[in-house]
Amino acid sequence: QVQLMESGGGLVQAGGSLRLSCTASGTYFSINAMGWYRQAPGKERELVATITSGGSTNYAESVKGRFTISKDNAKNTVYLQMDRLKPDDTAVYYCVAGRRWPKVDYWGQGTQVTVSS
Repeated sequence: QVQLMESGGGLVQAGGSLRLSCTASGTYFSINAMGWYRQAPGKERELVATITSGGSTNYAESVKGRFTISKDNAKNTVYLQMDRLKPDDTAVYYCVAGRRWPKVDYWGQGTQVTVSS
């Protein structure tokens, strides 16, 4: 089992920045990719960014050039740096992990990000 613990959400004005963190614990050695989903009220869940065990990254078109996903293997932590935030980025952000990506095996509890206009 793998446990994912997110932190770093909050309220920020449009144009501001936030950094989300996700620390993995448990039997995470078999994880081959991690990422961030987000869910806003009335909208479909969206895969925002992913990073593989080899360090390859992918982003949703809606966040390209503004968000950066990275990881610190020594800390078993994945980060999502979010810059130039927009009100449309308001959502609950979930850290996810998979043993055979894109299949998601584990979800974090979610952290709220609210961007005010």
